[in-house]
Amino acid sequence: MTDETSPETSLDTTTSEGGEPLHVESHDPAVPDAYSQFMRQGWGGTDLDLPPHPIAGPAARRRAALAAMFPGERLVLPSGTFKVRSYDTEYRFRSDTAHTYYCGNQTSDAVLVIEDGEAVLYARPSSPRDSDEFFRDRLYGELWVGRRPSLREVSDSLGLEVRHVDRLPDALAGSGKTRVLRGISSVVDELVAPDESRDTDFARVVSEARLVKDDWEVGELQEACDITTLGFEDVVRDWSNALRYGERWIEGTFFRRARAMGNDIGYDSIVGGGQHATTLHWIENTGTIDPGKLVLLDMGAEGSNLYTADVTRTLPIDGRFTPVQRELYDLVYAAQQAGLDAVRPGVPFLAAHDAAMDVMAHGLESMGLLPVSAEEALDPSSKVYARWTLHGTSHMLGMDVHDCGVASVDVYPRGDLVEGMVLTVEPGLYFQADDLLVPEELRGIGIRIEDDVLVTADGSRNLSAALPRTSDEVERWLGDLMP
Repeated sequence: MTDETSPETSLDTTTSEGGEPLHVESHDPAVPDAYSQFMRQGWGGTDLDLPPHPIAGPAARRRAALAAMFPGERLVLPSGTFKVRSYDTEYRFRSDTAHTYYCGNQTSDAVLVIEDGEAVLYARPSSPRDSDEFFRDRLYGELWVGRRPSLREVSDSLGLEVRHVDRLPDALAGSGKTRVLRGISSVVDELVAPDESRDTDFARVVSEARLVKDDWEVGELQEACDITTLGFEDVVRDWSNALRYGERWIEGTFFRRARAMGNDIGYDSIVGGGQHATTLHWIENTGTIDPGKLVLLDMGAEGSNLYTADVTRTLPIDGRFTPVQRELYDLVYAAQQAGLDAVRPGVPFLAAHDAAMDVMAHGLESMGLLPVSAEEALDPSSKVYARWTLHGTSHMLGMDVHDCGVASVDVYPRGDLVEGMVLTVEPGLYFQADDLLVPEELRGIGIRIEDDVLVTADGSRNLSAALPRTSDEVERWLGDLMP
């Protein structure tokens, strides 16, 4: 890998002859004036092929609705910048969700400003060829990191006015009421004095705006689920290597599909073989894949427009469930089906959870594990059944895997479901390896089944239904795909 460095760590920020800042390293070769001048000439112009973005129209309507909620105020939504992974390497950039939702831009260091009903995107342009940035800058230089789109190209693609980011300080000057989506850009945070009440309310509003998805967004989520289905199939088709190399191989196999057909994974993949399945967010993925045990796979592809899937399947590693595994799996399946059946417009968001937990509690009672009756355990003052279920059954899904997380709790999770919402339904059953309150044969078993569900006018639609769910279907699927 070519040596690259982040400005937050060891990069020296110097200036070129024209005075522009450069992100360079102290060990970079010297750049004599003759070399600099020679590099600034003799380049042919190239245009990027950026077609009109399909979100341009919907984004304009979203901005208009947002502006109408805050008349006479300036609204500021940054895209963010690079984050350091280690010393002089950065994570691949991923733009802030709200920023992209309202304009479609995915380039770094950009800021969307909405004022008096008009929107302007302040963006960093492509490297100027008459500057050393073009060939010396490790963070933005074209010869280091590739061609950034020009301001015109971004404007033509997104259908809104785009200005040089250098003009942002002037745009944010003045004493007018300004709301900022904080914590995304330190530059923006420093340019505008905070107003905690106003800024917090702004974050709530832009979060709640994403609760209901339009048809285009549903299509994006369906595509993410379809890519995810292919990724799960890739994993099973390469099962012999999973057995040889363990959890890491499964993680890498799924990642390849997500990158090839989408933007990335929507979150760090959870590959829990054996007792690792009882750790809810096991992302180390360093364990083995051993026949006779189960493996829990919680993985989701993020599409090119940043909508992500979030799907979990628990598979018998040698292709068939043992009797104990099947009994537990079928209980989780029954709980999930009860949750899915509960999803429809007008019911509480928590309806799926309540339905699933009712099944779980009675199942645990029939196994003789509860210290009280199922009805007593389900009482909000008890919930002792949750020792083995641990988490909620649902969360909103969209551009963030845990979407709309800054919404008012009275709207989500305490509100009702509405047509167009997308949520997960994902009950789980987890018996820790050191849990002395369960029979030894159950210890170290973790099972979760998760699907992505659209609330429709008359019920719901499972966007990830292409992957099998029942124990019989899972075994047939594995039999068809395993090498």
